[in-house]
Amino acid sequence: MTIVLLTGTISAAVALVFGTLLDDMLATALGAVAPSGLWLSQVRSREDEKRSLGREAATFWLVTLLARLDQAMAEDQWIWCERRIEDEWSIYELSLAAHRYHDRIGERLNPEERRRERINVRLEAIDRKLDVAALIEDGAPRAKVVTALNGSRHTRLARYERYLNDLNRLHGNLRHDAERELLRLLAAAYRAGYRSLPRFTPPSRRPAAESLRSHP
Repeated sequence: MTIVLLTGTISAAVALVFGTLLDDMLATALGAVAPSGLWLSQVRSREDEKRSLGREAATFWLVTLLARLDQAMAEDQWIWCERRIEDEWSIYELSLAAHRYHDRIGERLNPEERRRERINVRLEAIDRKLDVAALIEDGAPRAKVVTALNGSRHTRLARYERYLNDLNRLHGNLRHDAERELLRLLAAAYRAGYRSLPRFTPPSRRPAAESLRSHP
């Protein structure tokens, strides 16, 4: 709200001041365009660059406010996504959640948005990682785990191969990476404005009446 009020005030002030010196149309254009320079200055600034007091005062501290707004929006997105994943889910439940979210999000996005957000690729990555994690949970021999890892470009990675002598740790890394991919999938829904996406509840944890309705 502060940013909206300040940019609106600056726009009006620029238009009024230049309105006495320039043509009305040009003054109006300057008043509309002037605040956009704040965005450009923010984009061009480096994260590690120290902002001077003079520069902050000249922009009414709006550049700092815009940077904080970006950070707050990123944090809001991350929190929204994290609330739709539960740490206590099993591998099977995590896979069910990924497919449910993928289907719901895919219905909301148009073909171009689905391609740009790579939601099918992300689902495939989640499936392949969880498949190998499930093999480890089932006590599969090391040779079978190696074959499964090499069977997909999503798991044929050096960061997994280095833990072949510690399958428990490999299992944790695979699950962690699958959850990260699911967070990125959920972020696509957030960016598309699909904030009403319902949280997934595994069938085994739903109330009895709800389970009967969803599984007649």
